[in-house]
Amino acid sequence: MLAVARRAALSLCVLAVGASTALAQAANPLFMDAKVKNYIPHMTWTEVEEALKHTDMVVIPVGSTEQHGPALPLGSDSLAAVETCKLLAQRTDVLIAPVVLAGLSEHHMGFPGTITLSPETFEAVLVDTARSLIRHGFRKLMFYNGHGGNTVSVRNAIQRINQTTPAAAVLLNDLKVPPAGPKRDEPAIDWHAGVEESSLMLYLTPTLVNMSRAVKPALTLPGIAQKVEAGLKAEPNLALIVEPNLFRPIETGKKASSREMSATGIFTSGDPRAATAEQGRDEVEALLQTAVKFIEAWRAVTR
Repeated sequence: MLAVARRAALSLCVLAVGASTALAQAANPLFMDAKVKNYIPHMTWTEVEEALKHTDMVVIPVGSTEQHGPALPLGSDSLAAVETCKLLAQRTDVLIAPVVLAGLSEHHMGFPGTITLSPETFEAVLVDTARSLIRHGFRKLMFYNGHGGNTVSVRNAIQRINQTTPAAAVLLNDLKVPPAGPKRDEPAIDWHAGVEESSLMLYLTPTLVNMSRAVKPALTLPGIAQKVEAGLKAEPNLALIVEPNLFRPIETGKKASSREMSATGIFTSGDPRAATAEQGRDEVEALLQTAVKFIEAWRAVTR
């Protein structure tokens, strides 16, 4: 009788292994994601329902799909935002909403693959995303913006949420984050796809970075920007007219779109090949520590 039972158990094991092997062979070979705790796209509705019993806090990552030079992926801003937020969710009891993939990137449209939205569409998506979450019971909303060109519209959306809903919304980018890691020499200009951003992506999404294609760019800034820089010592307030004349759509005629200022789409006076995953890790770690402290304090004062 024991021998029969053993043979039956062995048969079940063989069947299980066979089923597992067949399942593995039938599975999509390109899908590499592992389920991430508290990341709403990976959760079931029942898991979110259970989570809402002990938290009403959610982070909405915001990014863009735009050129980031020949070494970094077009999705850098969105990928960096969501991966940073996933790491945050492992340290404190918040949920992470789906990332908003496209943003305001008209100034990068000279490079293929860039996708841009109108400010009206972008803000409507943010507000509707927030309202959906609020209807389920979330009351503490945090946005984390991975693309500087989105900032004004993200703030507009936050204002609408705070004015028209029972929730409170804030921008995590406004946190006062202490300097990250050891002191490093920083390029005078490091705006886009440069040393800092390359370091960030080397840490967060290393398999999507090809540093063999990174180059030090030759920048051609608009004449007005060069004149302002020369006159800043005599009149510091001239800095106010730098932003209106950099990273603007080609249609403005300001010679300030990214393709007109950089043939590669990289904007740094340094060399992006100096980027390191260690620098990226230090920057992310400094943000995470600050964000966790803030989230726990916010939770404490609203208990």
